[in-house]
Amino acid sequence: MLDIAEELNRWVEQGRDFAVATVVAISGSAPRQPGAALAVDGDGTAIGSVSGGCVEGAVYELCRGAIEDGETVLERFGYSDDDAFAVGLTCGGIIDILVTPVRADSPDRAVFEAAIAAAAAGSPAAMARIAAGPAELVGRPVLVRPEGAHEGGLGGNPELDRTIAEEARAMLDAGRTGVLEVGADGRLCGEPLKVLVESSVPAPRMIVFGAIDFAAALVRVGKFLGYHVTLCDARPVFATKARFPEADEIVVDWPHRYLESTDVDGRTVLCVLTHDAKFDVPLLELALRLPVAYVGAMGSRRTHDDRNKRLRAVGVTDLELGRLRSPIGLDLGARTPEETAISIAAEIVANRRGGSGIALTGAHSPIHRELPDPRPTRRPAVA
Repeated sequence: MLDIAEELNRWVEQGRDFAVATVVAISGSAPRQPGAALAVDGDGTAIGSVSGGCVEGAVYELCRGAIEDGETVLERFGYSDDDAFAVGLTCGGIIDILVTPVRADSPDRAVFEAAIAAAAAGSPAAMARIAAGPAELVGRPVLVRPEGAHEGGLGGNPELDRTIAEEARAMLDAGRTGVLEVGADGRLCGEPLKVLVESSVPAPRMIVFGAIDFAAALVRVGKFLGYHVTLCDARPVFATKARFPEADEIVVDWPHRYLESTDVDGRTVLCVLTHDAKFDVPLLELALRLPVAYVGAMGSRRTHDDRNKRLRAVGVTDLELGRLRSPIGLDLGARTPEETAISIAAEIVANRRGGSGIALTGAHSPIHRELPDPRPTRRPAVA
């Protein structure tokens, strides 16, 4: 639901009734991950997607029905010979869809509205809903923010509410959306309940250093991928809004000085396109010691070798140099700025998702990989 919060928030502001279908579980080669959503309003307008087209029609009808009767529905769609080309997943996967009505008379509408508003505003928030368990609990929301008490609840079990809120807050801290199991008694034991947690966090940062034509193309691709993109260059004549209209912000400063002063985290990607030693060396000396997701630097192999020598001379270790993606990007045979931007973006996605970067044709590896849960594995029981 939170992945389409911006559009849903407009519906909320207009007072519309609507229903949201959310992927809560997948098996096999399903096209969308848990948290993907499709919403339908009372006039039949639809936004979002749950399957890339395979079962959209059937889910659309479930949403229309939920708006009419106000009932939450949990439905499974999978491949079969009979329905593969009707409502099944022809890719062979299985998806579970939770359809939740959000009507004016819905008891949890205020919680849904608060979660949607927070996500639309870019504020960190997580919403937890029972995806499998007693019928009276399925779909009930708990809204969690980084600090403060949770909002909403399952009704009559404050300990279960508190356990779900703590688990959801841990997933929010990791910026993760997914399904967890908790005990029905709220102590992480007993008959398990499956809980979908949707995390909405501010967009990850992409910082592009170097105001060149390749950077203009990369800024556009970075925005397309959902990054908050900053362009930084020490030369004011080149670092202008006119040259980089898609950038969220343009900074005129020495790259290393700006990087020292700005906030980065484990999702930040740094793309160094200056290929000038006076900029690159102090910038990369700092960047390779920061806890960011990706550091890439443009340049020929000769430039790369010379840059590595200069970095070693200022104390950068081989272990730190091992984090550097240089020459930047995947080998696509790129020539133009746009092709090069796609090459860089492809490497960033592969690095983020654990991909190999090789062609899928003829490969036998999974198309969709499951990444490790970034949360601590130990879950303390509630006292």
